[in-house]
Amino acid sequence: MVNRSEPRVRGVRSRELRVRDYARYDRDRVRRTGAPEVILAEGKEVDHLLGILSTLHSRGLGALVSRPTPLQLRALRRAAKDGLSLSFRARDRLVVLDGPLGEGGVPGTVAIVTAGTADVPVADEAQALLKAVGVRVVSAHDVGVAGIHRLERALRRLERAAPRAYLVFAGREGALPTVVAGLVRAPVIGVPTSVGYGRGGRGEAALLAMLQSCAPLAVVNVDAGVPAALFALQLLAASHREGTGR
Repeated sequence: MVNRSEPRVRGVRSRELRVRDYARYDRDRVRRTGAPEVILAEGKEVDHLLGILSTLHSRGLGALVSRPTPLQLRALRRAAKDGLSLSFRARDRLVVLDGPLGEGGVPGTVAIVTAGTADVPVADEAQALLKAVGVRVVSAHDVGVAGIHRLERALRRLERAAPRAYLVFAGREGALPTVVAGLVRAPVIGVPTSVGYGRGGRGEAALLAMLQSCAPLAVVNVDAGVPAALFALQLLAASHREGTGR
């Protein structure tokens, strides 16, 4: 049941009574993985999404909403005006429900690198998620292999920040993550983006090229900026637990 003394949003109590019929909150996720609750908005009914967020809000919990649709965004903005504490980030591709998202922040830095400016929107999702949970992010954009002379200076600057992981975003032929993985001192996560056209376009060639990388490389799905950020976050959390003996 909802504690009547907790902050309430219009309709929270009625939604609380129904939300258990279609959703379950993973209470142990942060402790188990270091990652916060992330709600994929795609495919969810607006009432279901609002019910989940209202229930979390009533319990004093935070969450992230990934890829809301235009219809969902309109409903979320109305809910924000009604008192639901939401912030809209990464060009509205990520929405943050204010509240605890982790265990006080995970120490460490993550580097974000994009091959071209067209890859930035997907990279911004990853950056917004990492910053929401208190991770320091350093970045370099538009340093792809079409002008590879740009990469050397960017990597020197990023390496001075001693990142624990690199997230490298590339479309077209997807070569940049392989190059970066052969040059830096931290694990690289390749993120193919749906940039490109013709045969192998929309990220297909980029994905296959990254999977065939001869340099050690972890690869996520096309445009999967949020999963890439969550993987990097879990790397940081595991390293932190190992260092503290937790």
